[in-house]
Amino acid sequence: MSRPPDDPTRWSVIDLAARGDAEARSTFARIYLPIVRNFLGARWRGTRLAIEAEDAAQEVFVECLRDGGVLLRADRDKGPFRGLLFGVVRNVAARHEERLGKRRARGEEPGAADLATIAAREPSLSVLYDRSWAEALVTLAGDRMRQRASAGSAHAKRRVELLEMKSRLGLPIREIAKRWNEDPDVLHRAYAKGRQEFRTCLREVVAEHAVRDACDLDDEVRRVLDLLRGPD
Repeated sequence: MSRPPDDPTRWSVIDLAARGDAEARSTFARIYLPIVRNFLGARWRGTRLAIEAEDAAQEVFVECLRDGGVLLRADRDKGPFRGLLFGVVRNVAARHEERLGKRRARGEEPGAADLATIAAREPSLSVLYDRSWAEALVTLAGDRMRQRASAGSAHAKRRVELLEMKSRLGLPIREIAKRWNEDPDVLHRAYAKGRQEFRTCLREVVAEHAVRDACDLDDEVRRVLDLLRGPD
């Protein structure tokens, strides 16, 4: 069996993981497990179920990776993998919540406030999930940009550093130029080029998550950036 490509976001990783490839499964978990953990942690924060979040996250991955599991239903023509994974996470969460409800109905655990708290959070949780997904894609795009810059010129590496500094510290270009003893106009041009390079990487990453055509791709990139209030 062929190995996954160096870029871990390609759909071949999902295909290989579905067929039992160990390296692809490890890559799959590295990309998506933080999204699942973040969602379940927020869903059950402050409730009795919080202690079950890690077990539930692992259950999601069993559902995805077992023989005949969810990954075999992944189809880029049906839309982004984001929606399929979200459905699995919600189903697993619902099973845990149902079991808690039954224990309380039998008097094995006191109160039902936890379930009411979870229900009240429901409207905002899909937004949180989408934001976690967007953060994962942006991280992958940043990794790709850094990888390309590492094999490129000193100017390419500098553009990566500039974008990271602007994002991390929120400094205006003129302040960074002062710190670096650079011409602000030169850095403005470098920043504009760096943003375009990042946007190219992000478009590639998003495209590899099953968007079907150029219109869908444009919409999904805008959606990711809107969720993170990132550059357009």
